Amino acid sequence: MTTTQYRKPIPVPDVDSKPFWDGCKQHELRIQRCSECFSYRWNPGPICYKCNSWNHEWVKLSGKGTIYSWIIIHQSNVPGFDEEVPYAVALIALAEQSDCRMTTNIVECDPHTIYNNMPVEVVFDDITPEISLPKWRPALERDRLKKAPAAAARKRRS
Repeated sequence: MTTTQYRKPIPVPDVDSKPFWDGCKQHELRIQRCSECFSYRWNPGPICYKCNSWNHEWVKLSGKGTIYSWIIIHQSNVPGFDEEVPYAVALIALAEQSDCRMTTNIVECDPHTIYNNMPVEVVFDDITPEISLPKWRPALERDRLKKAPAAAARKRRS
């Protein structure tokens, strides 16, 4: 996909987040883990929020988690997002540490079928040659759609 095709805001990596985005480009989910208390942390930053240590490492995660909470967006007048309604935005509890949560989109399922603690797995959307976005889809095949709901809705409106 080229930048001209992608109409949504594109993340701009900074010093703290660059290792995360480098991992995403390689289709690996990486986050910081404190070298002192071994807590995972998201969003990336220089100091551990649990023990205040400055020491950390970047680790590759399994890419598994569960849906902790979610909201379904039914209306949007923001270019790029308006074409995808309805869509889900969710908090994912990471398998490695359930109180470490990542905000993301849920894809490949009808947003109205999402349920609490639904098992999910990361997938990557290559939006530019430099940036791949982590998104999450149902881990169980039975929870996935064969056709995206937004595409079906656009077809009905045509």
